Amino acid sequence: MKRTTSGSPQHLHDAEAALHDLFVRGQAGDAVAYRAFLVQLGAHLRGFLGRRLFGWPDEVEDLVQECLIAMHNQRHTYQSDQPLTAWVHAIARYKMIDLLRAKGSREALHIPLDDELEVFADSATEASDARRDLSGLLDTLPDRHRLPIVHVKLEGLSIAEAAQKTGMSESAVKVGIHRGLKALMQKIKDAR
Repeated sequence: MKRTTSGSPQHLHDAEAALHDLFVRGQAGDAVAYRAFLVQLGAHLRGFLGRRLFGWPDEVEDLVQECLIAMHNQRHTYQSDQPLTAWVHAIARYKMIDLLRAKGSREALHIPLDDELEVFADSATEASDARRDLSGLLDTLPDRHRLPIVHVKLEGLSIAEAAQKTGMSESAVKVGIHRGLKALMQKIKDAR
């Protein structure tokens, strides 16, 4: 029996085949297969994201949930002749980049910078303009979407903390974030 490691090509091929089979059966209406797909995909994503976000276990778990929601909502975009894991990893990378951007902007607030350096002048103006633009876009959203985004994505609160602060359930906070971000993306597309 050939032994493989979790990152070996054979293991990746086996994971691809198993996930693809469950996903296709789920798309055809097999609820048990779709549930098994989500459970296995969650485990796969935890490994994929955990290796890239080592030391941030809370963020990994939140990101896994965001990815699962996004993949469920975008399942109709999957092209069955393409590798499923490539589609999954593309969505996960986008979500991870969003997280890193948000974390980076929060972390930048904690790094002392010399404001007199010329190199930061344009950057500070652009950041100020971006904050104003984002604030204006967020103001167009209803509170049930705006507040979860502000608390979780901008202030860095956990889902549970945002739920407590807003009086919403944790699932309502997650849905609010998802729908709010989707509405913001549409507003940005419409503005172009």
